[in-house]
Amino acid sequence: MINFASPTQTEAPMNSPIKHLESFIFASRWIQAPLYLGLIVAQIVYCWLFMVELSHLVHNAIDAAHISEAEIMLAVLGLIDVVMIANLLVMVIVGGYETFVSRLDLDDHPDQPEWLSHVNAGVLKIKLSTAIIGISSIHLLKSFINAANLSEQTLKWQVIIHVVFLFSALAMALVDKTMTQTLALQNQKHH
Repeated sequence: MINFASPTQTEAPMNSPIKHLESFIFASRWIQAPLYLGLIVAQIVYCWLFMVELSHLVHNAIDAAHISEAEIMLAVLGLIDVVMIANLLVMVIVGGYETFVSRLDLDDHPDQPEWLSHVNAGVLKIKLSTAIIGISSIHLLKSFINAANLSEQTLKWQVIIHVVFLFSALAMALVDKTMTQTLALQNQKHH
């Protein structure tokens, strides 16, 4: 026999165990907090790597007889690559924590990033994909500058992978736009 009673009538005896289960499931989001702390450690490692690479560049530039313009350009692109990966880490750490773990209480903080006020999983995916495309572009530029030392096969695969990143980002943006438009239409119908 099917019970057509209202949800409040049927849930009353089960409310307490279900409420505890739901609270437990919701609290499980904190399991991700150590992951974000680990990414902060990774960011420290990238900062160290940047300083080591910068010191090599300065040392080699002082001894200008041993470094070419192409080598300087490759070293600078390597530094830019490290910075872009560090930026990607910040987006994942701050945006991921805000989206999936807990709100950051930064309303009155003067350094609150503008994008954080409207971050959600869709926005975060788009920002991450554009950051990955930027990193891929830097790698591709480094490869083109250093093309004489790389095989044609390696260059071809790097271009193919970069194009796949571009199409993936475009597909994610189109899906996000479609979902946003669908939600907006549903909200208009309900009002």
